[in-house]
Order: sequence, then structure tokens, then C-alpha cells
Amino acid sequence: MKKIKVVHIITRFDKGGSSENTFSTVVGLDRDKYDVTLIKGFSLESEMGKSEALAVEHNLTEIDRCGIKTVTISELVRKVSPLYDLKTFFSLLKILRKEIPHVVHTHTSKAGILGRLAAFLARVPVIIHTPHGHVFWGYFSKWRLLVFIFLEKLTALITDEIITLTRQEKRDHLQFGIASEDKFSTIHSGVNLDAFFNVSVDNTAMMRSLDIPEDSFVVGTAGRLTPVKGHRHLIEAAGNILDVRPDTTFVFLGDGELFDELKNMATKLGIEKNVKFLGWRSDVAEVMSVFDVFVLPSLNEGMGRVLVEAMTLGKPVIASDVGGISDLVIHGKNGLLVPAADPDALADEIQCMMNNPKKRDAMGCEGKKMAASYGVDSMVQKIDALYIQLLKRKLSFSESMN
Repeated sequence: MKKIKVVHIITRFDKGGSSENTFSTVVGLDRDKYDVTLIKGFSLESEMGKSEALAVEHNLTEIDRCGIKTVTISELVRKVSPLYDLKTFFSLLKILRKEIPHVVHTHTSKAGILGRLAAFLARVPVIIHTPHGHVFWGYFSKWRLLVFIFLEKLTALITDEIITLTRQEKRDHLQFGIASEDKFSTIHSGVNLDAFFNVSVDNTAMMRSLDIPEDSFVVGTAGRLTPVKGHRHLIEAAGNILDVRPDTTFVFLGDGELFDELKNMATKLGIEKNVKFLGWRSDVAEVMSVFDVFVLPSLNEGMGRVLVEAMTLGKPVIASDVGGISDLVIHGKNGLLVPAADPDALADEIQCMMNNPKKRDAMGCEGKKMAASYGVDSMVQKIDALYIQLLKRKLSFSESMN
């Protein structure tokens, strides 16, 4: 029996949530059953530091070790570029006509639009798209959003299934009329939790290495330092908190284009000694272990994979009530939800956590129980089942594979 040929297409391959989801999918699919190819753009737009670049290289090495073919298209970039986009489209069309895959699975908006159009013209039997987030808010100007919605509606017509990471993401797509309800499946993004379940760290030594006072209350966050993640509002909240609780330390794990701006903001507020910018690190689980509370102040979020990581470590979470976050954070059970872009509300809830250690412990324990259902294996099994279901619907499957 021949293998099922699947091509995954993503714009940039870094250490962000969409890339990690794609990585986990391509290496998780049964290699006795699937012949997988990954097509990606360059990751230079991510402004990765050396450590993150090495981690991405490790992922690519693992992909190669698994026998997965990788193709890089240099013109496949996030920003709109008519010339690059046209070149990318024809490159994709040429590759797909050569590979003749049974399934094309696209990830994120740019790769999703160009990849699905190319797959349609290449007569690929099954076309699947995962948007990886709530792309209707926080990313585009008003006119660009209208163009984007039009293109999403157009490409949805040639798409067999759209995978949303959360129920709210599905509701958003329905609200904007992207496609009919029967074209959506919700599959939570799988998170590799091994490093977080099995973490072993001396918290006192770790805090000392990070120059955090031993008696400090640690509020931490992790993610790319980019506007849509809302870190400015957390720094404003930090200013409010430190006026009354100077024994607090705020830790920012991650890198990005706002790194210097956020550091300067902390300096202008006079709180730089209490705010640690650690950049991207490979020992995320160990660093997060010293957090008393994990905060995700995003303005928009598809699911928030890092929340699952924090929950696995038994950390209570405070997060913006946007996108798919409410699928993971149940207010008052494993964490607290706050309005986005509201530093005062954020500061109030952080102080509430500070003043209620029993509540923190109870929420952390509840989150740890909930996190187990977001593993990679569950996600891959659901994607595998979807591929087979769609192939059976579109093809005389058993005959085509013999």
C-alpha cells in the first residue's frame, strides 16, 4: 500500500505557536503511513536571537532525521509583497504539480491563501487550512482587513476543512462569514509537555542566577515581544503594583522587535530594577518554575499554548479575555480573565493573587489537572483521523492507495 503524501505549508518557521504546532504535526504523523513534505519561508522576519535560531535548527534537524523533506521558498514572507507573493505562488504550484500530494495542509494567513490557491490549481484532492489564531483583530488596518476577509472567503470555497484551535476561533470565522459551519473542525494545539511535567530545578539557585531576590513575588510571562502580545500593558500594571509592593519582580521571557522599547519603557517608569528581560531561552520550563503567577496580556490570541505550559507547572494564570484563551482559562477555577489593554484591571488581579496564596495554590492544582488533555499525541491523532475522513470522502481511498 502506498503512503499518503501530505504537504504542509507555513510562512515562517520559528519558535512561535503556529510553527511549534506544525513541527509537532509533521514529526508526529506515522511515517509508515505518511510521506510528509514541509514547505516554509525564511524566518528572518522573526528577528530571532542566536539561542532561538539554534532551537529552530534543532527542530529542522529532527524533521530531517524523521525523513521529512523540507523546501524553503525565500520569497514566502509575512508582509504583503506583490512580486514576492507572485513568485511564491508559482513556486508552490510547480512543487505541488511535481509532488502530486493527496493532502495539502496550510498554516497561517499568507501561506494559507497562496498555498490553497496553488493546491487547487494543482488539483490536490484534499485541502486543509489552520489559521492559527484570531487574525481578524490586532493585525491589519481596516482596509487590509476587508481585503483579507475577502481572500479568506474566496479560498474557503476551495478548502475542504478549516481547523480552528479553539471554539471561539471557530465562532469568529462564522461571525465574519468565512465559511459554513460544516467546514470547521476544532482541534486544540498540542503542546509537548514532557519538559514541563518532568522539570527539576532548584528554585533558590535559579532565582539567584536570574538576580531575583529570594523573598520576591515573581510575576512572569513568556512569548514573542510583539505589539499584539500586549506586554506594554503588563509593564504599566507593573508600575502600579511596585508603588505598593516593591518586593515584586516581573520576568519577560522572549525576544522580538519590542525588546528595546519595552526595556526603555521600564526605565522611564523607574522600575527597571524590578523588571527582567531574559530574551529567548532554551530552559523555559526551569525559568517558569520560579514564577508565582503567570500572566498573558495578549490583545489577540488563538489559543495561548504557553498557558498550557504554565498550567502544567502548576502555575495560576491571569490572561486577557480574548480569542481562544477562555477555552483554557476558566475564570475563578484555574486562573483569572481580565479585559485586554486594561493595565489597571491587570494590576488589580495580580494583587488579588498576591494576597491569596490559598487561591493561587488551588488554581495551580486545577490547571495542572486540565493541562494533561492538551498533549501532542491527542492533536496528531485527531489530525490523522481528519485526513483519512476527507480522503475517503473525496477519493475512492482504498483503490487510490493500492
